[in-house]
Amino acid sequence: MKALLVAALLAAAPALAQERLIEPSAPDSARATAITVLKHLAEGDLEQAAALSNAPAQRLELLRGYRDVVGEDEFRRLFGRYLAPDNRLIAEVAIGPRRLLVWELADANRQLAGQFYIEVDGKFLMDDVPSPERAELRGVLNRYRVQQE
Repeated sequence: MKALLVAALLAAAPALAQERLIEPSAPDSARATAITVLKHLAEGDLEQAAALSNAPAQRLELLRGYRDVVGEDEFRRLFGRYLAPDNRLIAEVAIGPRRLLVWELADANRQLAGQFYIEVDGKFLMDDVPSPERAELRGVLNRYRVQQE
């Protein structure tokens, strides 16, 4: 069913023909890096998580700011929930080296959340640098959310 939804979403946007679906179990998936980042965040290890960004200082500042707002325990809980069995990765969409991972959070009324990654020198990093491709991937996430409503 999800595959049909993904195909319909991509077919509805021929102007974005450069989009392609990546199987999360494929060797060229960003999933493994995402899981590593989420584990670091669930453990409260902001420095290790930020090191997996293409703008590590900016990411570390953002993570610290968010942790300061929600508190240490809530921070860990919010990121740890991605790793819960009921919450799952439902799609990975690529535009060139950039990736959007779309998570369905069952424990948050099936809300969809996105993470952005970029392949750099054969490895994936969180994509914290604005670009036209990342903006297009944000549009893809918005289409998923609209389709879900």
